Amino acid sequence: MKTAVVVGALGVIGRYVVDKLASLPDWQVVGLSRRAGESRERVRYIPVDLTDAKDAEAKLAGLKEATHVFYAAFQPPAAGAGANAAANVAPNVDMLVNSVTAIDRASRRLERVVLVTGNKVYGSHLGPFRTPAREDDPRHMPPDFYFDQTDWLTAFQEAKRWSWTEVRPHTLCGFSPGTAMSILSVIAAYAAISRHYALPLRFPGKPGAFRAVYQVTESSHLANALHWAATEPRCANQAFNITNGDYFRWCNVWPKIAAVFDMPAGDVQTISLVQHMADKAPLWEQLVRQHGLKPYRFDELVAWPFGDYVFGCDWDVMTSTVKARRHGFQDVVDSEEMFVRLLTRFREERIVP
Repeated sequence: MKTAVVVGALGVIGRYVVDKLASLPDWQVVGLSRRAGESRERVRYIPVDLTDAKDAEAKLAGLKEATHVFYAAFQPPAAGAGANAAANVAPNVDMLVNSVTAIDRASRRLERVVLVTGNKVYGSHLGPFRTPAREDDPRHMPPDFYFDQTDWLTAFQEAKRWSWTEVRPHTLCGFSPGTAMSILSVIAAYAAISRHYALPLRFPGKPGAFRAVYQVTESSHLANALHWAATEPRCANQAFNITNGDYFRWCNVWPKIAAVFDMPAGDVQTISLVQHMADKAPLWEQLVRQHGLKPYRFDELVAWPFGDYVFGCDWDVMTSTVKARRHGFQDVVDSEEMFVRLLTRFREERIVP
């Protein structure tokens, strides 16, 4: 029996990793997060503040059977997407250091630490970059807390009994109501509000973003990849890009998304979602009552700065997944089909009308 410690177990990545491993007969799971999760067979949760080294040390000291760590925690900027990137380095590095150090000290059975980073290592958030990006491409100008995390982990792992693997997804798409960092929640809530005002589903981003090449990663697909990365011997001390394995343009998928919500597809009308949605919380409460929706708060359902970021990328965003395929991970996802399938589920489960 292998024992996984999933750090960030209630997030848009972590909860899928927990479900994936819990479905397998030879895994048991310990989930770490600030909030307490609901334990079940072979899954238990430890609420912990990983920015506090003493709290982490005390609460993780009992993890003597840990064989694998899946690190998917994230501390968002205090002031949203526009916050100083340098100020966001320390808390994200501290959480990794405090958790891995404590688990390494507690368990002699540790085999691998899988670190989830992302395509920001290539500067995909800054502007045009070399595409398709490959794992050995040079870094962009720091700050970028991914650099600090990987530098610390690779140095700490030297001469250890265990290995590490870094996995780099881009724009997670999961059905995780209550987890704001998913572009699906942004699209679903934006569509519901547009429909309330009898508007077509206009693309709220930049004209260039509507037609640029883009990519995403379904959360369940990433969970499968993380399981592979944790158990494939050839993945030791390597980094891998993981996306759905295809590319698309929003202008091509947008009419299909509009059809999910029974709306006409509009063209581009560039707005700031952060600004235009700032006064919509009372309207959302009205929609919840009117349509009998599940009572998620507006601020816990959607991260509008994330939407502005994704829909504002008016340059191609493409990474190569050839290395992962050569190392044995062959799974792919049709992104256009994924949007239809998961957004339909948002409606069927009464998250949005």
